[in-house]
Amino acid sequence: MLGKYLRNEGGATAIEYSLIAGFIALAILAAVGMTGERLVALLESLISALNI
Repeated sequence: MLGKYLRNEGGATAIEYSLIAGFIALAILAAVGMTGERLVALLESLISALNI
């Protein structure tokens, strides 16, 4: 019974998938953040160009 418990990797697999999902979420947040900053800069340049 102890050997069966030690061989059970269900919890380890769940933790690994959770870590992978967390890293993917961080990558998406970083990409959206950088894209958002570029979009704001683009819109600000367009506004200043239209005001001239």
